[in-house]
Amino acid sequence: MSSLITTVRNKFLEAIRSVNPPGRWKILVVDEHSQKILGSVLKQFDILEENVTQIESISNYRDPQPGLEAMYLIMPTNQNIDRVIQDFSGTPQYAGAHLFFIEGLSEPLFSRLGSSPAEPHLRTLQELFVNFRAIEAQAFSLESPELFFSIYSPPRNENSYRAARDRLEEDIRFTSKVIANVCITMNENPYIRYYVPATHPPLGPLKPHASTRPPPPSENAGRWRTNLARGDAARAYESVETDYVTKLLAFMVQSNLDEYTKQNANFGKNDTRPRATLIITDRSMDMMAPFIHEFTYQAMANDLLPIENGIKYTYKFQSSIGAYEDKTATLSDADNVWTEVRHMHMREAIDKLMADFNKFLEENAVFKGDNAANLNDMKEMLASLPQYQEQREKFSLHLSMAQECMAIFERDKLPLVANVEQNCATGLTVEGKTPKHLVEEMVPLLDSREVINANKVRIISLYIQFREGVPDEDRRRLYQHARLSLAEQDAVDALTQFGVRISRGPSDKDIKKKLKPKPADDSEYDLSRYKPLIKTVLEDCVHDKLDTTLFPYVKEAPSATPIPTSLRSPPPAGSLRSAKPSWHRAARPNAPIENRPRVILFVAGGMSYSEIREVYQLSTSLNKDIYIGSTHVITPRYFVDDLKVLELGGVGSRAIPNGLAESRGQRPYQEYYDDKYYTKDGPRPQPQPKATAPPSRTTTPKAPRLVPTISHDSSNSGTSSVKEEKKKRKGLFKF
Repeated sequence: MSSLITTVRNKFLEAIRSVNPPGRWKILVVDEHSQKILGSVLKQFDILEENVTQIESISNYRDPQPGLEAMYLIMPTNQNIDRVIQDFSGTPQYAGAHLFFIEGLSEPLFSRLGSSPAEPHLRTLQELFVNFRAIEAQAFSLESPELFFSIYSPPRNENSYRAARDRLEEDIRFTSKVIANVCITMNENPYIRYYVPATHPPLGPLKPHASTRPPPPSENAGRWRTNLARGDAARAYESVETDYVTKLLAFMVQSNLDEYTKQNANFGKNDTRPRATLIITDRSMDMMAPFIHEFTYQAMANDLLPIENGIKYTYKFQSSIGAYEDKTATLSDADNVWTEVRHMHMREAIDKLMADFNKFLEENAVFKGDNAANLNDMKEMLASLPQYQEQREKFSLHLSMAQECMAIFERDKLPLVANVEQNCATGLTVEGKTPKHLVEEMVPLLDSREVINANKVRIISLYIQFREGVPDEDRRRLYQHARLSLAEQDAVDALTQFGVRISRGPSDKDIKKKLKPKPADDSEYDLSRYKPLIKTVLEDCVHDKLDTTLFPYVKEAPSATPIPTSLRSPPPAGSLRSAKPSWHRAARPNAPIENRPRVILFVAGGMSYSEIREVYQLSTSLNKDIYIGSTHVITPRYFVDDLKVLELGGVGSRAIPNGLAESRGQRPYQEYYDDKYYTKDGPRPQPQPKATAPPSRTTTPKAPRLVPTISHDSSNSGTSSVKEEKKKRKGLFKF
């Protein structure tokens, strides 16, 4: 199965290796955002190994290097185009420029480059389409938690609907571009399906409102309400009722892929693998999953421990001399111990760690006849293994995490809390019966001072969803029992912003739900019976049972006749930007044939670690390559914190402490993009007074860092032949 991390890493390496200046060495120029994406899959050492002498920031002052060519790896913004042009206005900064854009370059920016002083110095122009963060082998993220508030925060007043919708539509357009980047990187032109909720209207700024609804049809068209006589005006007027965020996003993704296909006729064609399916849903589809206490290793650790962004964890490490020191570890796919145990139940994970540790002792004959019987034994033995530093650090890390998780598990009464949560989420007891004593089990936990308030918020939120709303007086009493603060009460009340009914009157009927969680099998742990709804969606999709009214297709369904090849637009001849990308090359003879169908699931508004786990497990059980992505990854603790300030537009949140930015109204997408990826220019170095005379302009270029001084004649690559240069310019800029 193709790993997203490996795929993105290979694309970067192919791009870097494709730049082969006459002098062999090159400079890599990045911006703040491209550097983060590059750094997430490649270490600096790996980059410097590819004949890169140094890595420079495009926003900082850089010493001229006229003897070396530069590879620019940058975001396609007006600001960066200005910087490239500036580098070659007057005295050239480098001998030549190879431009690699993280995603597609707009036509206006392309034209600006073609008519600029930089044009004669350009050697390459390529779009990589990798503007997303591959956080795991089968998971990707926009790492944009602020979009949670853009999607679900209600407009502040009646006059704010138009502005809030304009802002959201910009964010949806950006999100659609990122999803298209993922599809292009994977060479998949998928069937696209999207979630249409059956129990609530569009949410947040998309809620039907007079200020965002097109004008109604003229009154003299008396029959417009009938299907027979409805016209475009009537359909536009009514469309607001179904403008769900998933629908808008799905249609924009389809538009982006259609546009890309016009320039790349072979995109998505694969003779060995069936066409993929992209399913777009959002957080409102499953509001149980974010609150549940999970007890698989990765989900539990990210819920209970102070892990930064899901990857950085600081713990006490015992050195070889017996002293304890703080050590920060990275939890990533590079840690084989982590990848083997992260989706196991905590009990199984501890057993696995113990077994692997004892096997390690036997293979290295460290302790003859002694095995670790528990975590404490393991801790003592690890202190005596200074000669096995790398393996010792890995075992120490996961020992520390497992011990801390189990200590919190007991301290916070999580066995009792989780039992109530599971009964609420599944609607069944461990025995498989309808729970009849939930209140009696729940109230003592709400009254207890040993149960933290964050867990009480989670219990009440799950109970309200189980009951499909409770009378207002009952909800007030629950708050009193739990002694919730006003902010914590706001977190529970915010469920209404996701289409959840929290208040129920005597005449309110039960809600008929089309999507239901899969029942737990006998092998499940009692406190891990609930399975996220994406399990139902993915299994039904693979078995061709997914309701088309709940998940309609944007265009054709798999059974529809594909578009003939002759109708696809061929790429323009002679254009480097539309040349066949490197990932379309024929497979190597010895490469394994991977023809399992792919399913890509995108959850707008945040995905949980339990949902990420399900994707891995379903890939194995269904024999499909399944990937999951979202605007960001959520943990229960931070999810509750975000709910507290949802109606405030995110003011006081970790993602956007100052709240959502004021809408700039409807504007070109490039302007929005430029704002999003704007970076400040670094200060120019102050000239130092010198006692000696200043150097002449013919001084030999400074030797590149980390390599011996390189003698490089820039005339070889810059002015070798006027005729050849003109030909190159014609091919690059369509002159």
